[in-house]
Amino acid sequence: MKPLKTLLVDDEYSAIEGLAIRLAAFSQISIIGHACSVDEAMALISESAPDLIFLDIEMPGKSGFELIKQLQPESCPAIIFVTAFHQYAVKAFEVRALDYLLKPVKKERLAEAIARVSSRLDSPANKQHMLEVRDILLNGDTARLTEPGSAYRIEQEKLVIQDGHHPAQLIPYADILWIDAAGDYMCVHTRDDTFVMRARLKSLINDVLPDGFLRIHKSTIVNLQHVARLEPLINSEYNLTLVNSKSLKVSRTYSRQLKLSLSGDKAG
Repeated sequence: MKPLKTLLVDDEYSAIEGLAIRLAAFSQISIIGHACSVDEAMALISESAPDLIFLDIEMPGKSGFELIKQLQPESCPAIIFVTAFHQYAVKAFEVRALDYLLKPVKKERLAEAIARVSSRLDSPANKQHMLEVRDILLNGDTARLTEPGSAYRIEQEKLVIQDGHHPAQLIPYADILWIDAAGDYMCVHTRDDTFVMRARLKSLINDVLPDGFLRIHKSTIVNLQHVARLEPLINSEYNLTLVNSKSLKVSRTYSRQLKLSLSGDKAG
């Protein structure tokens, strides 16, 4: 099989350099150029007709999804999305990209993605596959693509948990009872399971979780839908009991907001 003519698209040149270094280990990849914007990428695509594009999603001005919208039916290359934000994985799958990689790109995942592309590129179904991607985007099925001010909240009903080695796990927000911190990791608890994800509590509560989740301690977030009881302790602290009988401590710092939020829920 001849080497795949490959284009790298990312608004950060350091990311392009890092990916190019990793790709040098793969004989089936021939890098024909790089671009730091959608407009630059489109010019190179017209000139070079690449077989494969490693495409950053989050770029100023026009996103990676905007580039796909501009592709012509006769020149649809294979696409591997590259993103620093795991929530974009949901949209990558929704538009049926061949694969996606989380930054920083790991060699094992890169090898898997390249192998997947190589096995499918000569398939008669591949071009139709990429045309479907383009059609999905052109038909406006990306209403949830982004929300102003947030690069994380792509999927409004599910939390995406991705460790870089395994397929993404999609956990409905409604199923989450509470989340607690363990260093740089979060333990996401449902009635039946506990999932571990690499994240910070502040980022989760500010950028990821929808309304209805509230911080009750420096290391704990609860889903208000699953609160069964709230009992006062000393020093303005509380003991919170969830519907599964799990007991959690509410610190003084967060007790007032919790009472207000629960009162609002009952009033509504």
